[in-house]
Amino acid sequence: MKMNKTLLTTLFATSLLASAGATQAAGWCESGKPVKFAGLNWESGMLLTDVLQIVLEKGYNCKTDSLPGNSITMENALGSNDIQIFAEEWVGRSEVWNKAEKAGKVVGVGAPVVGAIEGWYVPRYVIEGDAKRKLEAKAPDLKTIADLAKYSAVFKDQEEPAKGRFYNCPAGWTCELDNSEMLKSYGLESTYTNFRPGTGPALDAAVLSSYKRGEPILFYYWSPTPLMGQVDLVKLEEKPGVNKSVTIKVGLSKVFHEQAPELVAVLEKVNLPIDLLNQNLARMTKERIESPKLAKIFLKEHPEIWHAWVSDDAAKKIDAAL
Repeated sequence: MKMNKTLLTTLFATSLLASAGATQAAGWCESGKPVKFAGLNWESGMLLTDVLQIVLEKGYNCKTDSLPGNSITMENALGSNDIQIFAEEWVGRSEVWNKAEKAGKVVGVGAPVVGAIEGWYVPRYVIEGDAKRKLEAKAPDLKTIADLAKYSAVFKDQEEPAKGRFYNCPAGWTCELDNSEMLKSYGLESTYTNFRPGTGPALDAAVLSSYKRGEPILFYYWSPTPLMGQVDLVKLEEKPGVNKSVTIKVGLSKVFHEQAPELVAVLEKVNLPIDLLNQNLARMTKERIESPKLAKIFLKEHPEIWHAWVSDDAAKKIDAAL
């Protein structure tokens, strides 16, 4: 009897292990769990998110969802596994990300975008003028952010005429906090208002409106974006020795990284060449194509890009779905 109990216990334990192994082998999507994405609200982030959602849905039979929110909120959600994927994480920029990574709650994989840039910009005509548009150079010696101290009147804030206006990122974006610190570190806080547009499109509208009128404007911006292909800008130099290199990865929750190895293997290979990405973002704006629709067009027109990310079986499924 004792022998039988031991045998039964062994068989029961073996059964549990086999069941656990089968569940683990089934993978994240096969077990019915949805993959939740950060609902990013800038153009490249939206397009990359939509592309990855299609790839996982059509190629790997995943249920996906996208939850809206600003980048800081989404990074917090990633750390707690309330979402699993942050498609365009600018690694090292956010204290929320840095703390979560240090605590082992998030993992960055792949290189979805290489060659991204960011900084403070002014239209070229502000520095050099534009003979065709009969615009005089209003800040001919402007080269660095530090030089802005003597040009606040050029970038006059209509609401606070005694100060210049700096167009920051929208509130809630990681870059908004960084730029606010930069205003302080360069001693510009007393001479420039720290203006935060409500949304990314509102920032674009302010830049394009000023540009069309030939007016000076000082603002933070980045690439990849459609705007960079529409206007001629000059990036102001930072302090000597400051290196603002940009590293972009696909941000994953640690739980997802551990439990979905098949999908992580895909995300590790994701890369959209930046020139091609900029072209598609410009197309999004020019032709007024919504991001989900453009994602399908991109996948259909450029199989040579994404076929390298996925298995042969997944590629066939995605091609058939498109």
